[in-house]
Amino acid sequence: MTHRREYPERPVVGVGGIVVSNGRVLLVRRGAPPLAGQWSIPGGALEAGETLLEGVRRELAEETGVEVRVLDLVEVFERIDLDGGGKTRYHYVVLDYLCEAAGGEAHAGSDVTDVAWVAASELAPYELTPTATRVIQKAFEMARQPGP
Repeated sequence: MTHRREYPERPVVGVGGIVVSNGRVLLVRRGAPPLAGQWSIPGGALEAGETLLEGVRRELAEETGVEVRVLDLVEVFERIDLDGGGKTRYHYVVLDYLCEAAGGEAHAGSDVTDVAWVAASELAPYELTPTATRVIQKAFEMARQPGP
């Protein structure tokens, strides 16, 4: 049985990686719905049999070409989009993780039309969703904390 992303029978598990490096965060411009044309956190749907951390590493490599070390969970949230008739068009449960770059050069890959490294003070022109902005700010705070 295939799990549809549009008009799903149940929520889709999504993972994202917030890569913070040298005071900047890696953003992607989405090439496909539900956020086509918008800037966001790189990530996507978890595949069957894949762990959450494997999914984060795979999605970041596919979308940005950047290999990452997954450090810590930043936040879990839901994204539910309804159509004009009130039916659930998209329903994602998303787990976003703080990551550090471990290799590779950032470039637009699958489902992405552009990438950018952006400082916290430069986020406004990218018109991120309020949730993405909040989660990125939280990740910047976590990245500033000394490690164990």
